[in-house]
Amino acid sequence: MSKTTAPDPAPPAGEDQDLGAAGSQLSTAPQEDAPNLPSMGVIGWARWFWRQLTSMRVALLLLLLLSLGAIPGSLIPQSGSDETKVADFRKAHPTLGDVYDKIGMFHVYSSVWFSAIYILLFVSLIGCIVPRTWQFVGQLRGLPPGAPRRLNRLPAHTTWRTTAEPEQVHQAALALLKKRRFRTHRTGDAVAAEKGYLRELGNLVFHIALIVMLVAFAWGQLYKSEGNKLVVEGDGFSNTLTQYDDFKSGNLFTSDDLVPFSFNLKKFTGTYERSGPNKGTPRVYKADITYSSGAYGKDETDTVEVNHPLEIGDSKVYLVSHGYAPVVTVRDAKGKVVFDDAVPLLPLDGNVTSSGVVKVLDGYRNAKGEKEQLGFNAFFVPTFGGHASGTMLSQFPALDNPLLALSAYHGDLGADSGIPQSVYQMDRSNMKEFKNSEGKLFKKLLKPGETMKLPNGAGSVTFGKDIKEWAGFQVVQQPGSGWALAGALAAIGGLAASLFIQRRRVWVRAVKGADGVTVVEMAGLGRSESAKVPEELGHLAGDLYEQAPGAPDDPADSPDTDQEPGTEPPVPAEGAEK
Repeated sequence: MSKTTAPDPAPPAGEDQDLGAAGSQLSTAPQEDAPNLPSMGVIGWARWFWRQLTSMRVALLLLLLLSLGAIPGSLIPQSGSDETKVADFRKAHPTLGDVYDKIGMFHVYSSVWFSAIYILLFVSLIGCIVPRTWQFVGQLRGLPPGAPRRLNRLPAHTTWRTTAEPEQVHQAALALLKKRRFRTHRTGDAVAAEKGYLRELGNLVFHIALIVMLVAFAWGQLYKSEGNKLVVEGDGFSNTLTQYDDFKSGNLFTSDDLVPFSFNLKKFTGTYERSGPNKGTPRVYKADITYSSGAYGKDETDTVEVNHPLEIGDSKVYLVSHGYAPVVTVRDAKGKVVFDDAVPLLPLDGNVTSSGVVKVLDGYRNAKGEKEQLGFNAFFVPTFGGHASGTMLSQFPALDNPLLALSAYHGDLGADSGIPQSVYQMDRSNMKEFKNSEGKLFKKLLKPGETMKLPNGAGSVTFGKDIKEWAGFQVVQQPGSGWALAGALAAIGGLAASLFIQRRRVWVRAVKGADGVTVVEMAGLGRSESAKVPEELGHLAGDLYEQAPGAPDDPADSPDTDQEPGTEPPVPAEGAEK
Protein backbone atom coordinates (compact mmCIF):
# COMPACT_ATOMS: atom_id res chain seq x y z
CA MET A 1 0.00 0.00 0.00
CA SER A 2 1.25 3.45 -0.74
CA LYS A 3 1.45 6.06 1.90
CA THR A 4 -1.25 8.72 1.73
CA THR A 5 -0.59 12.19 3.03
CA ALA A 6 -3.09 14.88 3.86
CA PRO A 7 -3.34 17.84 1.51
CA ASP A 8 -1.71 21.14 2.39
CA PRO A 9 -4.04 23.39 4.34
CA ALA A 10 -3.22 26.39 2.13
CA PRO A 11 -0.89 26.95 -0.81
CA PRO A 12 2.23 28.90 -0.08
CA ALA A 13 2.35 32.46 -1.31
CA GLY A 14 5.04 31.58 -3.81
CA GLU A 15 2.70 29.19 -5.57
CA ASP A 16 0.06 31.87 -6.11
CA GLN A 17 2.69 34.22 -7.45
CA ASP A 18 3.95 31.45 -9.74
CA LEU A 19 0.46 30.91 -11.16
CA GLY A 20 0.03 34.65 -11.57
CA ALA A 21 3.20 34.82 -13.65
CA ALA A 22 2.02 31.93 -15.81
CA GLY A 23 -1.30 33.63 -16.39
CA SER A 24 0.09 37.11 -16.87
CA GLN A 25 0.40 39.02 -20.14
CA LEU A 26 -2.50 37.26 -21.81
CA SER A 27 -3.60 40.79 -22.71
CA THR A 28 -1.90 44.05 -23.60
CA ALA A 29 -4.41 46.05 -21.58
CA PRO A 30 -2.58 48.45 -19.27
CA GLN A 31 -2.60 47.61 -15.60
CA GLU A 32 -4.94 49.76 -13.54
CA ASP A 33 -3.22 51.43 -10.63
CA ALA A 34 -4.89 51.47 -7.25
CA PRO A 35 -6.86 54.66 -6.78
CA ASN A 36 -4.81 57.28 -5.01
CA LEU A 37 -4.71 61.02 -4.90
CA PRO A 38 -2.21 62.66 -7.24
CA SER A 39 0.69 64.43 -5.72
CA MET A 40 0.32 68.15 -5.43
CA GLY A 41 1.76 70.32 -8.12
CA VAL A 42 1.42 70.82 -11.85
CA ILE A 43 3.42 67.72 -12.78
CA GLY A 44 1.33 65.48 -10.56
CA TRP A 45 -1.95 66.76 -11.94
CA ALA A 46 -0.60 66.51 -15.50
CA ARG A 47 0.34 62.87 -14.96
CA TRP A 48 -3.06 62.11 -13.46
CA PHE A 49 -4.87 63.81 -16.35
CA TRP A 50 -2.76 61.93 -18.93
CA ARG A 51 -3.48 58.58 -17.28
CA GLN A 52 -7.19 59.32 -17.29
CA LEU A 53 -7.19 60.55 -20.90
CA THR A 54 -5.31 57.50 -22.18
CA SER A 55 -7.45 54.99 -20.31
CA MET A 56 -9.74 52.74 -22.32
CA ARG A 57 -12.79 53.93 -20.39
CA VAL A 58 -12.24 57.54 -21.44
CA ALA A 59 -11.53 56.51 -25.05
CA LEU A 60 -14.87 54.66 -25.20
CA LEU A 61 -16.64 57.60 -23.56
CA LEU A 62 -15.17 60.04 -26.10
CA LEU A 63 -16.16 57.72 -28.96
CA LEU A 64 -19.72 57.67 -27.60
CA LEU A 65 -19.73 61.48 -27.30
CA LEU A 66 -18.47 61.80 -30.87
CA SER A 67 -21.30 59.58 -32.10
CA LEU A 68 -23.88 61.57 -30.13
CA GLY A 69 -22.38 64.84 -31.35
CA ALA A 70 -22.81 63.78 -34.97
CA ILE A 71 -26.58 63.35 -34.54
CA PRO A 72 -27.41 67.11 -34.70
CA GLY A 73 -25.35 67.33 -37.88
CA SER A 74 -27.75 64.86 -39.50
CA LEU A 75 -30.99 66.32 -38.15
CA ILE A 76 -30.32 70.08 -38.26
CA PRO A 77 -29.63 71.90 -41.58
CA GLN A 78 -25.93 72.63 -41.98
CA SER A 79 -24.61 75.87 -43.43
CA GLY A 80 -21.88 74.04 -45.32
CA SER A 81 -24.31 71.90 -47.28
CA ASP A 82 -27.58 73.82 -47.64
CA GLU A 83 -27.68 77.53 -46.83
CA THR A 84 -31.28 77.81 -48.05
CA LYS A 85 -32.58 75.29 -45.50
CA VAL A 86 -30.59 77.04 -42.76
CA ALA A 87 -32.17 80.38 -43.70
CA ASP A 88 -35.64 78.81 -43.77
CA PHE A 89 -35.06 77.26 -40.33
CA ARG A 90 -33.95 80.60 -38.86
CA LYS A 91 -36.99 82.31 -40.36
CA ALA A 92 -39.37 79.67 -38.99
CA HIS A 93 -37.67 79.44 -35.55
CA PRO A 94 -35.95 82.78 -34.81
CA THR A 95 -35.34 82.17 -31.10
CA LEU A 96 -34.15 78.59 -31.51
CA GLY A 97 -32.09 79.69 -34.51
CA ASP A 98 -30.18 82.18 -32.36
CA VAL A 99 -29.49 79.49 -29.77
CA TYR A 100 -28.27 77.07 -32.43
CA ASP A 101 -26.04 79.79 -33.84
CA LYS A 102 -24.35 80.37 -30.50
CA ILE A 103 -23.65 76.69 -29.83
CA GLY A 104 -22.61 75.88 -33.40
CA MET A 105 -25.50 73.62 -34.37
CA PHE A 106 -25.59 74.96 -37.93
CA HIS A 107 -21.95 73.94 -38.45
CA VAL A 108 -21.57 70.96 -36.14
CA TYR A 109 -18.54 69.33 -37.72
CA SER A 110 -16.46 72.53 -37.57
CA SER A 111 -17.70 73.68 -34.16
CA VAL A 112 -15.36 74.10 -31.22
CA TRP A 113 -17.00 71.45 -29.05
CA PHE A 114 -17.07 68.81 -31.79
CA SER A 115 -13.44 69.54 -32.68
CA ALA A 116 -12.46 69.27 -29.01
CA ILE A 117 -14.06 65.81 -28.70
CA TYR A 118 -12.44 64.78 -31.97
CA ILE A 119 -8.94 65.87 -30.93
CA LEU A 120 -9.22 64.40 -27.42
CA LEU A 121 -10.34 61.06 -28.88
CA PHE A 122 -7.42 61.15 -31.30
CA VAL A 123 -4.92 61.80 -28.48
CA SER A 124 -6.57 59.22 -26.23
CA LEU A 125 -6.34 56.48 -28.86
CA ILE A 126 -2.69 57.23 -29.54
CA GLY A 127 -1.95 57.23 -25.82
CA CYS A 128 -3.64 53.84 -25.50
CA ILE A 129 -2.05 52.24 -28.54
CA VAL A 130 1.62 53.19 -28.20
CA PRO A 131 2.33 51.46 -24.85
CA ARG A 132 0.19 48.45 -25.77
CA THR A 133 2.05 48.08 -29.05
CA TRP A 134 5.44 48.03 -27.35
CA GLN A 135 4.14 45.57 -24.77
CA PHE A 136 2.79 43.31 -27.53
CA VAL A 137 6.09 43.46 -29.41
CA GLY A 138 7.85 42.47 -26.20
CA GLN A 139 5.53 39.49 -25.80
CA LEU A 140 6.20 38.38 -29.37
CA ARG A 141 9.94 38.55 -28.79
CA GLY A 142 9.70 36.71 -25.47
CA LEU A 143 8.87 33.10 -24.66
CA PRO A 144 5.77 31.62 -23.04
CA PRO A 145 6.12 31.59 -19.23
CA GLY A 146 7.08 28.44 -17.40
CA ALA A 147 4.57 26.02 -15.93
CA PRO A 148 2.97 26.73 -12.54
CA ARG A 149 4.02 24.43 -9.69
CA ARG A 150 0.57 22.84 -9.36
CA LEU A 151 -0.97 22.32 -12.80
CA ASN A 152 -3.98 20.57 -11.31
CA ARG A 153 -5.23 23.89 -9.98
CA LEU A 154 -5.77 25.31 -13.45
CA PRO A 155 -9.31 25.26 -14.92
CA ALA A 156 -8.43 22.68 -17.61
CA HIS A 157 -6.21 19.85 -16.39
CA THR A 158 -5.58 16.17 -17.05
CA THR A 159 -2.95 13.62 -16.01
CA TRP A 160 -1.93 9.99 -16.62
CA ARG A 161 0.94 7.57 -16.02
CA THR A 162 3.00 6.21 -18.89
CA THR A 163 5.90 3.84 -19.44
CA ALA A 164 7.57 6.37 -21.79
CA GLU A 165 10.57 8.30 -20.51
CA PRO A 166 10.03 11.99 -19.57
CA GLU A 167 12.39 13.11 -22.36
CA GLN A 168 10.34 11.16 -24.90
CA VAL A 169 7.16 12.79 -23.61
CA HIS A 170 8.74 16.25 -23.82
CA GLN A 171 9.92 15.73 -27.40
CA ALA A 172 6.55 14.35 -28.45
CA ALA A 173 4.79 17.30 -26.78
CA LEU A 174 7.09 19.82 -28.54
CA ALA A 175 6.45 18.25 -31.94
CA LEU A 176 2.69 18.00 -31.36
CA LEU A 177 2.29 21.60 -30.16
CA LYS A 178 4.44 23.01 -32.96
CA LYS A 179 2.34 21.11 -35.45
CA ARG A 180 -0.73 22.79 -33.96
CA ARG A 181 0.97 26.22 -34.48
CA PHE A 182 1.79 26.84 -30.82
CA ARG A 183 4.89 28.76 -29.86
CA THR A 184 6.78 26.29 -27.67
CA HIS A 185 9.93 25.93 -25.64
CA ARG A 186 11.34 23.63 -22.98
CA THR A 187 11.55 25.06 -19.50
CA GLY A 188 12.69 22.87 -16.60
CA ASP A 189 10.66 19.69 -16.35
CA ALA A 190 7.85 20.98 -18.58
CA VAL A 191 7.01 22.21 -22.07
CA ALA A 192 5.36 25.65 -22.29
CA ALA A 193 3.28 26.65 -25.33
CA GLU A 194 1.15 29.61 -26.30
CA LYS A 195 -1.26 30.40 -29.14
CA GLY A 196 -3.78 33.08 -30.17
CA TYR A 197 -1.56 36.15 -30.54
CA LEU A 198 -3.83 37.34 -33.33
CA ARG A 199 -6.37 38.29 -30.67
CA GLU A 200 -4.19 41.07 -29.30
CA LEU A 201 -2.99 41.94 -32.79
CA GLY A 202 -6.61 42.32 -33.87
CA ASN A 203 -7.26 44.54 -30.84
CA LEU A 204 -4.36 46.80 -31.80
CA VAL A 205 -5.38 46.81 -35.48
CA PHE A 206 -8.89 47.87 -34.47
CA HIS A 207 -7.64 50.87 -32.52
CA ILE A 208 -5.08 51.85 -35.15
CA ALA A 209 -7.83 51.61 -37.79
CA LEU A 210 -9.94 54.03 -35.74
CA ILE A 211 -7.08 56.54 -35.86
CA VAL A 212 -6.76 56.05 -39.62
CA MET A 213 -10.49 56.66 -40.01
CA LEU A 214 -10.33 59.80 -37.86
CA VAL A 215 -7.42 61.19 -39.87
CA ALA A 216 -9.09 60.31 -43.19
CA PHE A 217 -12.36 61.91 -42.08
CA ALA A 218 -10.63 65.13 -40.98
CA TRP A 219 -8.51 65.25 -44.13
CA GLY A 220 -11.56 64.70 -46.33
CA GLN A 221 -13.60 67.40 -44.58
CA LEU A 222 -10.83 70.00 -44.75
CA TYR A 223 -9.90 69.44 -48.39
CA LYS A 224 -13.19 68.31 -49.90
CA SER A 225 -15.07 70.05 -52.70
CA GLU A 226 -18.50 69.50 -54.20
CA GLY A 227 -20.12 71.28 -57.12
CA ASN A 228 -23.10 70.88 -59.42
CA LYS A 229 -23.39 71.61 -63.10
CA LEU A 230 -26.30 71.35 -65.55
CA VAL A 231 -25.10 70.46 -69.06
CA VAL A 232 -27.30 70.43 -72.18
CA GLU A 233 -26.65 67.90 -74.93
CA GLY A 234 -23.89 69.25 -77.14
CA ASP A 235 -22.46 71.53 -74.44
CA GLY A 236 -19.45 70.92 -72.23
CA PHE A 237 -17.91 71.61 -68.84
CA SER A 238 -14.42 72.50 -67.65
CA ASN A 239 -13.47 71.89 -64.03
CA THR A 240 -12.98 75.50 -62.92
CA LEU A 241 -14.82 77.43 -60.22
CA THR A 242 -16.54 79.75 -62.69
CA GLN A 243 -18.15 76.82 -64.52
CA TYR A 244 -20.15 75.51 -61.57
CA ASP A 245 -23.78 76.37 -60.92
CA ASP A 246 -23.10 76.02 -57.18
CA PHE A 247 -19.97 75.03 -55.30
CA LYS A 248 -18.89 74.41 -51.71
CA SER A 249 -15.62 73.20 -50.22
CA GLY A 250 -13.65 72.52 -47.04
CA ASN A 251 -11.81 75.17 -45.05
CA LEU A 252 -8.35 74.34 -46.47
CA PHE A 253 -9.45 73.77 -50.06
CA THR A 254 -8.11 76.11 -52.75
CA SER A 255 -8.89 76.39 -56.45
CA ASP A 256 -5.46 74.94 -57.20
CA ASP A 257 -6.65 71.65 -55.70
CA LEU A 258 -9.21 71.13 -58.49
CA VAL A 259 -8.35 68.22 -60.76
CA PRO A 260 -7.91 69.57 -64.32
CA PHE A 261 -10.34 67.91 -66.73
CA SER A 262 -13.21 68.71 -69.07
CA PHE A 263 -16.04 66.81 -70.74
CA ASN A 264 -18.80 67.23 -73.34
CA LEU A 265 -22.27 65.71 -73.05
CA LYS A 266 -22.89 63.96 -76.37
CA LYS A 267 -26.23 62.35 -75.59
CA PHE A 268 -28.50 61.56 -72.68
CA THR A 269 -30.57 58.39 -72.89
CA GLY A 270 -33.54 57.67 -70.67
CA THR A 271 -36.14 54.92 -71.05
CA TYR A 272 -39.00 54.24 -68.65
CA GLU A 273 -41.41 51.51 -67.63
CA ARG A 274 -44.55 51.78 -69.74
CA SER A 275 -46.99 49.85 -67.56
CA GLY A 276 -47.47 48.15 -64.26
CA PRO A 277 -47.01 49.48 -60.72
CA ASN A 278 -43.56 50.88 -61.65
CA LYS A 279 -44.84 52.89 -64.59
CA GLY A 280 -42.57 55.85 -65.23
CA THR A 281 -39.60 54.34 -63.38
CA PRO A 282 -36.35 54.77 -65.33
CA ARG A 283 -34.97 51.58 -66.90
CA VAL A 284 -32.03 53.19 -68.69
CA TYR A 285 -30.55 56.39 -67.31
CA LYS A 286 -27.16 57.25 -68.77
CA ALA A 287 -25.09 60.06 -70.21
CA ASP A 288 -22.61 59.45 -73.02
CA ILE A 289 -19.68 61.86 -72.71
CA THR A 290 -16.30 62.64 -74.20
CA TYR A 291 -13.73 63.75 -71.65
CA SER A 292 -10.06 64.66 -71.43
CA SER A 293 -7.80 64.77 -68.38
CA GLY A 294 -5.34 67.63 -68.00
CA ALA A 295 -4.80 70.64 -70.22
CA TYR A 296 -3.70 68.60 -73.24
CA GLY A 297 -5.23 65.22 -72.48
CA LYS A 298 -6.41 62.90 -75.20
CA ASP A 299 -10.19 62.71 -75.74
CA GLU A 300 -11.79 59.56 -74.40
CA THR A 301 -15.38 58.35 -74.37
CA ASP A 302 -17.28 56.99 -71.41
CA THR A 303 -20.80 56.52 -70.08
CA VAL A 304 -21.88 57.94 -66.74
CA GLU A 305 -24.76 56.15 -65.04
CA VAL A 306 -26.42 56.31 -61.66
CA ASN A 307 -24.03 54.85 -59.05
CA HIS A 308 -21.36 54.45 -61.77
CA PRO A 309 -19.49 57.76 -61.76
CA LEU A 310 -16.65 58.87 -63.99
CA GLU A 311 -13.42 58.87 -61.96
CA ILE A 312 -10.63 61.26 -62.97
CA GLY A 313 -7.83 61.48 -60.44
CA ASP A 314 -9.36 62.32 -57.04
CA SER A 315 -12.57 63.60 -58.65
CA LYS A 316 -15.75 61.65 -59.28
CA VAL A 317 -18.44 62.86 -61.69
CA TYR A 318 -21.91 61.59 -60.71
CA LEU A 319 -25.10 61.70 -62.79
CA VAL A 320 -27.70 63.13 -60.40
CA SER A 321 -30.56 64.63 -62.43
CA HIS A 322 -32.15 65.00 -65.86
CA GLY A 323 -34.58 67.23 -67.69
CA TYR A 324 -35.53 68.76 -71.02
CA ALA A 325 -34.29 71.82 -72.88
CA PRO A 326 -36.72 72.94 -75.61
CA VAL A 327 -35.10 74.83 -78.48
CA VAL A 328 -36.70 78.29 -78.74
CA THR A 329 -36.17 80.78 -81.56
CA VAL A 330 -37.18 84.45 -81.03
CA ARG A 331 -37.44 86.98 -83.85
CA ASP A 332 -37.95 90.73 -83.56
CA ALA A 333 -40.47 92.89 -85.38
CA LYS A 334 -38.44 92.77 -88.61
CA GLY A 335 -38.03 88.99 -88.49
CA LYS A 336 -34.41 89.08 -87.34
CA VAL A 337 -33.39 86.16 -85.12
CA VAL A 338 -32.36 87.60 -81.75
CA PHE A 339 -32.37 84.35 -79.76
CA ASP A 340 -31.95 80.73 -80.84
CA ASP A 341 -30.93 78.28 -78.15
CA ALA A 342 -31.94 75.32 -76.02
CA VAL A 343 -33.47 76.49 -72.75
CA PRO A 344 -33.06 74.06 -69.82
CA LEU A 345 -36.17 73.81 -67.66
CA LEU A 346 -36.26 72.41 -64.15
CA PRO A 347 -38.48 69.35 -63.42
CA LEU A 348 -41.26 69.72 -60.87
CA ASP A 349 -42.35 66.08 -60.50
CA GLY A 350 -41.44 62.51 -61.38
CA ASN A 351 -43.03 62.83 -64.83
CA VAL A 352 -40.68 65.75 -65.61
CA THR A 353 -43.30 68.50 -65.68
CA SER A 354 -40.88 71.43 -66.00
CA SER A 355 -40.77 75.19 -65.64
CA GLY A 356 -38.33 78.01 -66.29
CA VAL A 357 -37.88 81.24 -68.23
CA VAL A 358 -36.62 82.38 -71.61
CA LYS A 359 -34.66 85.66 -71.49
CA VAL A 360 -33.79 87.75 -74.53
CA LEU A 361 -31.27 90.25 -73.25
CA ASP A 362 -29.63 91.74 -76.36
CA GLY A 363 -30.48 92.57 -79.98
CA TYR A 364 -34.25 92.85 -79.74
CA ARG A 365 -36.12 95.90 -81.09
CA ASN A 366 -39.88 96.31 -80.92
CA ALA A 367 -42.21 97.45 -83.69
CA LYS A 368 -41.20 101.09 -83.02
CA GLY A 369 -37.52 100.23 -83.35
CA GLU A 370 -36.88 100.71 -79.61
CA LYS A 371 -34.48 98.45 -77.73
CA GLU A 372 -36.18 96.24 -75.20
CA GLN A 373 -35.68 92.97 -73.43
CA LEU A 374 -38.07 90.07 -73.64
CA GLY A 375 -38.98 87.50 -71.01
CA PHE A 376 -41.16 84.41 -71.26
CA ASN A 377 -42.41 82.20 -68.47
CA ALA A 378 -42.12 78.65 -69.80
CA PHE A 379 -44.02 75.57 -68.70
CA PHE A 380 -43.21 72.27 -70.41
CA VAL A 381 -44.77 68.81 -70.30
CA PRO A 382 -43.15 65.94 -72.21
CA THR A 383 -46.44 63.99 -72.34
CA PHE A 384 -49.55 66.19 -72.50
CA GLY A 385 -52.71 64.41 -71.46
CA GLY A 386 -54.90 66.46 -73.82
CA HIS A 387 -57.33 69.29 -73.13
CA ALA A 388 -59.87 66.76 -71.93
CA SER A 389 -57.63 65.88 -68.98
CA GLY A 390 -58.10 69.38 -67.61
CA THR A 391 -54.55 69.53 -66.26
CA MET A 392 -51.22 70.85 -67.47
CA LEU A 393 -49.20 68.11 -65.83
CA SER A 394 -47.15 65.52 -67.65
CA GLN A 395 -48.58 62.02 -67.75
CA PHE A 396 -45.26 60.28 -68.52
CA PRO A 397 -41.55 61.28 -68.38
CA ALA A 398 -40.78 60.41 -72.03
CA LEU A 399 -41.37 62.74 -75.02
CA ASP A 400 -44.66 61.16 -76.14
CA ASN A 401 -46.70 64.35 -76.63
CA PRO A 402 -44.58 67.41 -75.75
CA LEU A 403 -46.22 70.77 -75.21
CA LEU A 404 -44.73 74.17 -74.31
CA ALA A 405 -46.74 76.93 -72.64
CA LEU A 406 -45.35 80.48 -72.92
CA SER A 407 -46.49 83.78 -71.42
CA ALA A 408 -44.79 86.93 -72.76
CA TYR A 409 -43.34 90.08 -71.14
CA HIS A 410 -41.28 93.02 -72.39
CA GLY A 411 -39.28 95.78 -70.72
CA ASP A 412 -36.16 95.67 -68.53
CA LEU A 413 -35.09 92.37 -66.98
CA GLY A 414 -32.59 94.12 -64.69
CA ALA A 415 -29.67 92.12 -66.03
CA ASP A 416 -27.54 95.26 -66.33
CA SER A 417 -27.88 96.21 -62.65
CA GLY A 418 -24.88 94.09 -61.62
CA ILE A 419 -26.97 92.00 -59.21
CA PRO A 420 -26.68 88.25 -59.90
CA GLN A 421 -29.85 86.65 -61.22
CA SER A 422 -31.09 83.10 -61.52
CA VAL A 423 -31.39 81.82 -65.07
CA TYR A 424 -34.53 79.94 -64.01
CA GLN A 425 -36.44 82.95 -62.61
CA MET A 426 -37.48 86.32 -64.01
CA ASP A 427 -37.61 89.67 -62.24
CA ARG A 428 -40.87 91.21 -63.48
CA SER A 429 -40.66 94.44 -61.46
CA ASN A 430 -39.71 96.45 -64.59
CA MET A 431 -41.48 94.22 -67.11
CA LYS A 432 -44.84 94.71 -68.80
CA GLU A 433 -47.21 92.04 -69.96
CA PHE A 434 -48.03 91.50 -73.59
CA LYS A 435 -51.84 91.72 -73.79
CA ASN A 436 -54.15 89.64 -75.93
CA SER A 437 -57.30 90.94 -77.61
CA GLU A 438 -59.19 90.61 -74.31
CA GLY A 439 -56.64 92.69 -72.42
CA LYS A 440 -55.27 89.68 -70.52
CA LEU A 441 -51.74 88.27 -70.31
CA PHE A 442 -50.72 86.96 -73.71
CA LYS A 443 -49.93 83.25 -73.56
CA LYS A 444 -50.15 80.26 -75.80
CA LEU A 445 -49.66 76.50 -75.94
CA LEU A 446 -47.18 75.36 -78.59
CA LYS A 447 -46.44 71.98 -80.08
CA PRO A 448 -43.03 71.27 -81.65
CA GLY A 449 -42.65 73.31 -84.83
CA GLU A 450 -45.39 75.84 -84.00
CA THR A 451 -44.88 79.62 -83.80
CA MET A 452 -46.44 82.19 -81.49
CA LYS A 453 -46.77 85.72 -82.97
CA LEU A 454 -46.45 88.51 -80.40
CA PRO A 455 -49.17 91.20 -80.32
CA ASN A 456 -48.87 94.38 -82.41
CA GLY A 457 -46.18 92.93 -84.66
CA ALA A 458 -43.63 92.77 -81.82
CA GLY A 459 -42.08 89.59 -83.21
CA SER A 460 -42.53 85.86 -82.89
CA VAL A 461 -41.47 82.83 -80.88
CA THR A 462 -40.99 79.38 -82.42
CA PHE A 463 -40.92 76.12 -80.49
CA GLY A 464 -38.39 74.01 -82.41
CA LYS A 465 -38.98 70.42 -83.36
CA ASP A 466 -35.62 69.47 -81.84
CA ILE A 467 -36.04 69.04 -78.08
CA LYS A 468 -32.75 68.52 -76.35
CA GLU A 469 -32.18 66.87 -72.98
CA TRP A 470 -29.89 67.96 -70.19
CA ALA A 471 -28.08 66.07 -67.43
CA GLY A 472 -27.15 67.33 -63.99
CA PHE A 473 -23.70 66.31 -62.80
CA GLN A 474 -22.18 66.48 -59.35
CA VAL A 475 -18.40 66.68 -59.20
CA VAL A 476 -17.06 65.46 -55.86
CA GLN A 477 -13.47 65.62 -54.74
CA GLN A 478 -12.91 64.17 -51.27
CA PRO A 479 -9.39 62.95 -50.54
CA GLY A 480 -8.99 60.35 -47.85
CA SER A 481 -12.07 58.31 -48.77
CA GLY A 482 -9.87 55.36 -49.77
CA TRP A 483 -8.05 55.50 -46.43
CA ALA A 484 -11.37 55.73 -44.61
CA LEU A 485 -12.63 52.61 -46.40
CA ALA A 486 -9.40 50.74 -45.68
CA GLY A 487 -9.61 51.80 -42.03
CA ALA A 488 -13.22 50.64 -41.77
CA LEU A 489 -12.41 47.22 -43.25
CA ALA A 490 -9.35 46.87 -41.01
CA ALA A 491 -11.43 47.85 -37.96
CA ILE A 492 -14.01 45.18 -38.77
CA GLY A 493 -11.30 42.56 -39.28
CA GLY A 494 -9.47 43.55 -36.09
CA LEU A 495 -12.68 43.56 -34.06
CA ALA A 496 -13.61 40.12 -35.39
CA ALA A 497 -10.15 38.77 -34.47
CA SER A 498 -10.33 40.22 -30.96
CA LEU A 499 -13.80 38.73 -30.40
CA PHE A 500 -13.45 35.26 -31.90
CA ILE A 501 -9.80 34.35 -31.33
CA GLN A 502 -8.87 33.25 -27.84
CA ARG A 503 -5.35 33.52 -26.53
CA ARG A 504 -4.41 30.44 -24.49
CA ARG A 505 -1.45 28.59 -22.98
CA VAL A 506 -0.72 24.92 -22.55
CA TRP A 507 1.85 23.21 -20.32
CA VAL A 508 3.01 19.60 -20.41
CA ARG A 509 5.02 18.25 -17.47
CA ALA A 510 6.55 14.77 -17.42
CA VAL A 511 8.50 13.53 -14.37
CA LYS A 512 9.42 10.18 -12.84
CA GLY A 513 7.19 9.04 -10.02
CA ALA A 514 8.33 7.30 -6.84
CA ASP A 515 7.69 3.93 -8.44
CA GLY A 516 9.75 4.80 -11.53
CA VAL A 517 6.71 5.32 -13.78
CA THR A 518 6.49 8.63 -15.68
CA VAL A 519 3.68 10.94 -14.60
CA VAL A 520 2.34 13.25 -17.36
CA GLU A 521 0.39 16.35 -16.49
CA MET A 522 -1.26 18.69 -19.02
CA ALA A 523 -3.06 21.94 -18.24
CA GLY A 524 -4.46 24.87 -20.25
CA LEU A 525 -5.27 28.47 -19.41
CA GLY A 526 -7.15 31.12 -21.38
CA ARG A 527 -8.08 34.75 -20.80
CA SER A 528 -11.58 33.82 -19.72
CA GLU A 529 -13.62 30.77 -18.91
CA SER A 530 -14.40 29.12 -22.23
CA ALA A 531 -15.23 25.63 -23.42
CA LYS A 532 -12.61 25.98 -26.13
CA VAL A 533 -9.60 25.56 -23.83
CA PRO A 534 -10.75 22.28 -22.18
CA GLU A 535 -11.89 20.98 -25.57
CA GLU A 536 -8.59 21.81 -27.23
CA LEU A 537 -6.66 20.40 -24.28
CA GLY A 538 -8.65 17.18 -24.57
CA HIS A 539 -7.68 16.79 -28.24
CA LEU A 540 -4.03 17.55 -27.51
CA ALA A 541 -4.01 15.08 -24.61
CA GLY A 542 -5.57 12.41 -26.82
CA ASP A 543 -2.91 12.87 -29.51
CA LEU A 544 -0.10 12.88 -26.95
CA TYR A 545 -1.58 9.81 -25.21
CA GLU A 546 -1.19 7.86 -28.47
CA GLN A 547 2.56 8.55 -28.38
CA ALA A 548 2.88 8.06 -24.63
CA PRO A 549 0.20 5.48 -23.75
CA GLY A 550 -0.87 4.94 -20.19
CA ALA A 551 0.84 2.44 -17.92
CA PRO A 552 -1.15 -0.36 -16.23
CA ASP A 553 -2.73 0.81 -12.99
CA ASP A 554 -1.38 -0.64 -9.72
CA PRO A 555 -4.39 -1.42 -7.53
CA ALA A 556 -2.15 -1.24 -4.48
CA ASP A 557 -1.66 2.48 -5.01
CA SER A 558 -4.05 4.99 -3.56
CA PRO A 559 -2.47 8.34 -4.40
CA ASP A 560 -3.50 11.72 -3.12
CA THR A 561 -4.35 14.21 -5.86
CA ASP A 562 -2.74 17.11 -4.03
CA GLN A 563 0.67 15.49 -3.69
CA GLU A 564 3.68 16.87 -5.52
CA PRO A 565 4.46 15.29 -8.89
CA GLY A 566 7.45 13.00 -8.53
CA THR A 567 6.54 11.61 -5.07
CA GLU A 568 3.64 9.22 -5.68
CA PRO A 569 1.71 8.88 -8.95
CA PRO A 570 -1.30 11.24 -9.07
CA VAL A 571 -4.67 10.16 -10.42
CA PRO A 572 -6.50 12.09 -13.14
CA ALA A 573 -8.53 15.09 -12.02
CA GLU A 574 -12.30 14.82 -12.09
CA GLY A 575 -13.64 14.94 -15.63
CA ALA A 576 -10.16 14.82 -17.16
CA GLU A 577 -9.44 12.77 -20.26
CA LYS A 578 -7.25 9.71 -20.17
